Amino acid sequence: MPYKFLQLYLRLVLHKPVIVLILVAIVAALLGSYVPRFRMDASADSLVVEGDPDLEYSREINARYGTGDFVFVTFQPNQPLFSESALSDLRSLRGDLQALAGVASVDSIFDVPLFKVADVSLSELGDVADNLPTLDSPGISLEAAAADLGSSEAYRDVLLSADGRTTALIVNFAPNPPLTELLEARTTLREAAGESGLTGAQQAELHAVEAQYTAATIADAAQLHDDITAIRATLDRYRDNATIYLGGVPMIADDLVTFVRSDLVTFGAAILFFIVASLAYLFRKTRYVLIPLTCGLIIALSVVGLLGLLEWPVTVISSNFISLLLIITISLTVHLIVRYRELEQEQPDATHLERLQATLKSMIKPCAYTSLTTVVAFGSLVVSDIPPIIDFGWMMVMGICCAFALTFLVFPAVLVLLPGSPSTAQKKSIDITPALAQFTRRYGTVVLAISLLLFVFSGLGIGKLKVENSFISYFDENTDIYQGMVAIDREMGGTTPLDVIIDLRRPNPFEAQANPFGEQDAGFDDFDDDFDIDFDDGFDIGFEDDFDDGFDLDNAFMASDQDVDDDAAYWFTSDKMAEIIAIQDYLESLPETGKVLSLATLLGIAYELNDDEPLNSLELAVLYNRIPADYKESLLRPYVSVDDDQVRFSIRVLETSPDLVRQELLQSIQDGLTEEFGFAPEQIHLTGMLVLYNNMLQSLFESQILTLGLVLMVIMIMFLILFRSWKLAIIGIVPNILAAMSVLGLMGWLGIPLDMMTTTIAAISVGIGVDNTIHYVHRYKTRFPEIGDYTKTMVYCHGSIGKAMYYTGFTIVAGFSILVLSNFIPTIYFGLLTSMAMCLALAGALTLLPKLLIIFRPLGPGEAKL
Repeated sequence: MPYKFLQLYLRLVLHKPVIVLILVAIVAALLGSYVPRFRMDASADSLVVEGDPDLEYSREINARYGTGDFVFVTFQPNQPLFSESALSDLRSLRGDLQALAGVASVDSIFDVPLFKVADVSLSELGDVADNLPTLDSPGISLEAAAADLGSSEAYRDVLLSADGRTTALIVNFAPNPPLTELLEARTTLREAAGESGLTGAQQAELHAVEAQYTAATIADAAQLHDDITAIRATLDRYRDNATIYLGGVPMIADDLVTFVRSDLVTFGAAILFFIVASLAYLFRKTRYVLIPLTCGLIIALSVVGLLGLLEWPVTVISSNFISLLLIITISLTVHLIVRYRELEQEQPDATHLERLQATLKSMIKPCAYTSLTTVVAFGSLVVSDIPPIIDFGWMMVMGICCAFALTFLVFPAVLVLLPGSPSTAQKKSIDITPALAQFTRRYGTVVLAISLLLFVFSGLGIGKLKVENSFISYFDENTDIYQGMVAIDREMGGTTPLDVIIDLRRPNPFEAQANPFGEQDAGFDDFDDDFDIDFDDGFDIGFEDDFDDGFDLDNAFMASDQDVDDDAAYWFTSDKMAEIIAIQDYLESLPETGKVLSLATLLGIAYELNDDEPLNSLELAVLYNRIPADYKESLLRPYVSVDDDQVRFSIRVLETSPDLVRQELLQSIQDGLTEEFGFAPEQIHLTGMLVLYNNMLQSLFESQILTLGLVLMVIMIMFLILFRSWKLAIIGIVPNILAAMSVLGLMGWLGIPLDMMTTTIAAISVGIGVDNTIHYVHRYKTRFPEIGDYTKTMVYCHGSIGKAMYYTGFTIVAGFSILVLSNFIPTIYFGLLTSMAMCLALAGALTLLPKLLIIFRPLGPGEAKL
């Protein structure tokens, strides 16, 4: 820091403390006024990669096949499901859910046709399609309805469990057309910006659209939360007579934010209490408790208000930023307190102001460098492709800068206003630093051996790391959301949606004629001798006796010959349908998949109505023309796009499956469809929330873990600038590498996957470790010329700066250990891994670092002077 600037700063904080505090209070109050605008983001955008082509494709597929957001309600009555009282409760529940403002529709066992109860043949289906009986139809036998629903592949494990005891209500949320339009407008403008750039007017339009989209997203997330809250309140009224669970991706996203918000309030207060108790135990003086607490609260208020001002939402990923800023603030203030108390012992004749000035002079440089290197560590997050990770990085960069500036303004300004009060001898706190100094001096070889083994152990553990996470692993087994996912997986065929979209092969024009009824009819070869067609008098078709009891094509064609020239009908060939059924069978055979719905499911119903006989191409074409338009929209559109020659397989993946590894599942499906069915890779598209979330995890691994080495290299360069020695820079980086590797290695050995929460632990480990290294080496380098002996300098540093490092670590570990009581598993991991990172960084800085200094003697040969 330039000398003139340092002198200006000291004159300001030491001689104008009231003005400093007034200015800080004004700024904090102004920023605090924006705290009400601070929000948490529960939208799906917080779980995906910005610009991910799979995201755009997913939106395109959702629009093409008419899919939207929905949640499951599982209903298992205390009485048999198909009893009058149970069905009455279920019917009432369906009505209450349907009446909710945000609900578009509710699918249930009351709304689906009972084909077997209707007892109609396939040829009669078109005539009675609009009048097929349902469970709500008068005079329906409940026993017959139960048998019909339970035997249908289209309903079993979708609306009714295999044992017939549990049913599901599928609650479909109302779409948000204005939000969709804003998203499309934003996408169009962003694509134009990337391709050819935008004019000034277009740039202004993009800014306006982005602002509108942000506001609409906030409103939509709030509406979703209100809708889910209303659904839960409705379900609560029926729990006396049934076991009811709620599940689905929208609820998971909303509950993630709800759990995090609850933990922020509950455990935030608990952490604050533990930190206050720790500071009181360590320093036993009120001022040394209140000053760090005041600094922390001012910084938290200011940064939260700044995020509200900038309209930066906090997601599940960045939800711990306040806790991290508290760590950094406590660390800075503890180092200042310990140094001031040291000067009380070293300079008993100095005045209060002189000691405070000396404290600031000696600590501002190392604290500036620790803050800068921590900024670099968290700044590595901005290279991610995921907006919440990028925002988290910028939040921490901003917050660390604010923490440094406010700490060095508030701490001296407050302390200078208080009268000098030298610390008196009191009962000593537990302090392990002298023991660590003696251990390092006597057993330095053991320190090196343990460190080497830890490097090997951690390296092997890192090799076991997996980029994976199932949503169910986020929640404690006692929570409703966990039990709901288990129930849906067990009874209703899976929780997480995955769509498999296949572009089918188009017929070769040289192998089939355009006329579907010619001798070369692209798959109609089974009719060579069974019919003749008289085109003069319309469609007059005669059939052999083997069709008399099946599909009456004669009557079917005579009833619908006006529509048979619809080209869409000819898309449904027998070969194509057989292939679709085979694909569904393959997808259902995978251990990680639950229920699979597709055109094959509907074909199964048609085949059952045709006496369990498959339909040939001509029968399929006729059947398509006989289906009413509204049935085509509700039954065929979700699974078939004739215009695109494309089919959709809707899979629900089992979150509770012990074999579930998202990346491996997706690769297995891709390989299976190419190898067993001969599709080209470009014909197969996997989409849905499972794919988007997996892409986010893979991007996290690539952009964060693989760039960790680059971050360490940048920090080592900063060490070189600070310490002005290659040896010191290399020695200083070694304990930080070990700390980061140890955390990641332990995660690998314990099977803790890298996900959107745990991936950031690497940056946290480096940020924490760097602070300890800088403080220790800076103090060691400063005192070595006076002491002249490496071992004695180590003992001195352990008793001075080592004590500050220990106090900081003790305070943070004590505070964050309370997080293990959370019901939200990522919060538990964050508390445990942060505490572990703090312990490892402290141990490395107080054992391995001084031993390396003693061995390699980077400051010269040394000469004992004390």
